[in-house]
Amino acid sequence: MYIFIIPRKNKNGDIMFIAVIRTVILYTSIIIAVRLMGKRQISELQTSELVVTMLISDIASIAVENTSKPLLGGLIPMTVLVVCEILISAVMIKSPLLRKLISGSPIVVIAKGKIVQHELKRLRMSVDELSESLRQQDVFSFDEVMYAIVETNGQLSIMKKPEYDTPSVQDLKLTPDSSGIEAVVISDGAVSDFGVRLCGTSKEKVTKIVDKKKYNIKDVFIMTMNEQGQYTIVKRSDEA
Repeated sequence: MYIFIIPRKNKNGDIMFIAVIRTVILYTSIIIAVRLMGKRQISELQTSELVVTMLISDIASIAVENTSKPLLGGLIPMTVLVVCEILISAVMIKSPLLRKLISGSPIVVIAKGKIVQHELKRLRMSVDELSESLRQQDVFSFDEVMYAIVETNGQLSIMKKPEYDTPSVQDLKLTPDSSGIEAVVISDGAVSDFGVRLCGTSKEKVTKIVDKKKYNIKDVFIMTMNEQGQYTIVKRSDEA
């Protein structure tokens, strides 16, 4: 009598593998979607962008968890949302009315040194919240503020009274020398193409400077340079 043992498929392993693949695909898709919508931090998102971001995250989580449904069921709605956001953003540039309807308008909460109470009530913003927003901009007294405006992204912009404002170089009648923008041209042993272009130099010039110092580029942790050719080199430590 022979007993044939038929090996059973590891369904749990198959499900886990599919879940990993779906997660990687959705992760890549979300990165592409966010890049297409623009480089912004969460605190800088407009209303429509915030809504799209929340919807995309919800759709992605459902698509990852529910492996029984086709992956396209998650990718297609995400693509539609991104396309809609790009189109709406393009129309908003041309249509101030649509931009106002979707994103709202900036609201002045302090005008000529006085708190506009009815605007605070309209925003449902307490005086404590206003005070907290001011402290985040190094303002610890309402007396220092001439104007405060809540922007459409929720950020608070302020204009200090002249007597409390930091004097500028022009106010002090100074003419400081400008060395131009400073950029990182070597980061962790690799030359940065963006940094090289930003400070108006070349890879060859950077390499010559490193060679002159008798360093190897791989041994350089950070090298910064400005438009005048002034540079700073930090070698990689032995512990790194």
